[in-house]
Amino acid sequence: MDIRQLKYFLAIAEEGQITSAARKLQMAQPPLSQQLKLLEEELGVKLVERGPRSIQLTDAGVILRGRAQQILELADATTREISDFASGLRGTLSIGTVSSSAATLLQDRLFDFHKIYSGVKFEIHEGNTYKVIDLLSKGIIEVGIVRTPFNSASLECVYAGAEPMIAVMTQGYDWTDGESSIDIGELKDRPLIIYRRFEQLIRETCLEHGFNPDVFCMNDDARTTLLWANAGLGIGILPKSAFGLMRNDNLRYKEIRGESLRTRVAAVWMKDKYLSSLAEKFIECFRAE
Repeated sequence: MDIRQLKYFLAIAEEGQITSAARKLQMAQPPLSQQLKLLEEELGVKLVERGPRSIQLTDAGVILRGRAQQILELADATTREISDFASGLRGTLSIGTVSSSAATLLQDRLFDFHKIYSGVKFEIHEGNTYKVIDLLSKGIIEVGIVRTPFNSASLECVYAGAEPMIAVMTQGYDWTDGESSIDIGELKDRPLIIYRRFEQLIRETCLEHGFNPDVFCMNDDARTTLLWANAGLGIGILPKSAFGLMRNDNLRYKEIRGESLRTRVAAVWMKDKYLSSLAEKFIECFRAE
């Protein structure tokens, strides 16, 4: 099994047809079918079920598809790392980010880095904090931009300043008579829209103040929280710096008082692992306040 065979297999899996995969790969169908057969013989399992018009992955094929994607991404990352080493501070830097970190990353830090190292290009992988840390452990990215809380045992970390959580709402949900901040207890019995990343933190804080939060919508992206709140469907809870992630014409926000609902963005990378000069310089810019 080699990289070429994995590329062939992924093309077949993505296209659902050997004929379409062969066209995508710009090769004839018989050699591609032969490579699939050789791969199945080598692994000792059937990877696809062949139908009259399409193929379906077997359970073994599904496993191989996931691993093949990881292997090819790692191979690409390795190639870029060697290229970056050879070319100094020119090349591509692979970064993983969570959606709610965008404002912290883009305000000053990334702009300053680009101004100094204009020859550097970026490859961005987006996901939640756990996904970003997983990408780090697999070597697909060099630096992750994540948000607390997270397990930092295997990571080196540089933290940005702490920021409050905010409640975002349309005028129809605003009970505050112009106040700029609220206590967490004021959210009792109000429909909340929360980013799953902060579910445990929000629930525990609410319970400490004597009530169970009324979670109207649970989602996986701070932008979804803003979108639903902007549509007047409830009150969104998210970090203050995430407020400007998307258009929010209908929204106003109130800072939630209390230290328990403060969070920080952090740049993280794996301990005891090679870090390219590109990544080191990027971390230096992130470290600078």
